[in-house]
Amino acid sequence: MTEVRVLVIEDEEPLADSIKYNLELEGYQVEVAHGGNAGLRKFKEQEPSLVLLDVMLPEISGLDLCRMMRAESDVPIIMITARDSEADKVAGLELGADDYVTKPFSMRELLARVRANLRRLGMESGIFDLDQELLEGGPVRLDVGRHEVTVDGDPVQLRPREFELLVAFLRNQGMLMTRDRLISEVWGMDYFGDTKTLDVHIKRVRKKIEPDPKQPRYLVTVRGLGYKYVDD
Repeated sequence: MTEVRVLVIEDEEPLADSIKYNLELEGYQVEVAHGGNAGLRKFKEQEPSLVLLDVMLPEISGLDLCRMMRAESDVPIIMITARDSEADKVAGLELGADDYVTKPFSMRELLARVRANLRRLGMESGIFDLDQELLEGGPVRLDVGRHEVTVDGDPVQLRPREFELLVAFLRNQGMLMTRDRLISEVWGMDYFGDTKTLDVHIKRVRKKIEPDPKQPRYLVTVRGLGYKYVDD
């Protein structure tokens, strides 16, 4: 199995130590930083496979760190938020975080989130086979094997989770994709979270493929049920 390096940036030392202990039991290589500056330094030095990032950090906030990391890397980022910080959850996802866990959380939940977010890197059992399949719908052309997307012939950069969502939609054009089904296919059966993460990722995909993301023509909402990709 490919060596997986997890960077934990958490200023509560007992919690950070517990996370490190449990991740190491799963066979992951773990580094811990207790502040924003140390976290940023270790991120640049070690190129981790995944980052667990607390929102409330000394020196540099977790949200600012997320923005900095996302500017130079597609590494999966899981935000650690307080129970009542709804705005932080949404802000983190908008800045490019892939997922979040809410304190207090069980280690079983955290490990499930880590495994689910590593699947797309081929570091856990994969969801999609990276074959030579070509998918098309509307202005979108997607090469699964090359991990390339064009819209009206122009290349578009999708982050891995956005890419997986678009693969799922293009493979099921015209069909209702419920939120539960999308989460199961893209995040995995053991995903613990709600649908907010999915909805934010859908919003990101629309910004990249729709002529007017506020009035989507292709990736449409089926109110109360889920989403559907249509080729008009």
